[in-house]
Amino acid sequence: MNYPNELKYTKSHEWIKEENGIAIVGISDYAQDALGDVVFVNLPAVDDEVTAGQAFGDVESVKAVSDLISPVSGVVSEINEELLDAPEKLNKDPYGAWIIKVKDVSGKEELLDAAAYKEFCAQEAK
Repeated sequence: MNYPNELKYTKSHEWIKEENGIAIVGISDYAQDALGDVVFVNLPAVDDEVTAGQAFGDVESVKAVSDLISPVSGVVSEINEELLDAPEKLNKDPYGAWIIKVKDVSGKEELLDAAAYKEFCAQEAK
């Protein structure tokens, strides 16, 4: 499993990277591995509000449908439209295939650093 140090993580297996006040959100390598082959992604609309700890969409895999939980609160500024036609990008490159970008970000208190997230995943896998 890959846990890039420059990212922050949630216990629901989303990652976040901040650039110029924008939060870029995706799912972790651990999440895509647990899901199996992703076949569909349901995304919010631009300008939708998201709330930390609340679902903003879902991913459907060959195994199940799983909610996408927002790691932060804010307003969706962009969605990754490529995922609508090629959801498998989440499996191929979970840290390159972002899902949404969020502006007016708040509610980052619960985020984990890479070391804490790696430890959390190890405990969850037992």
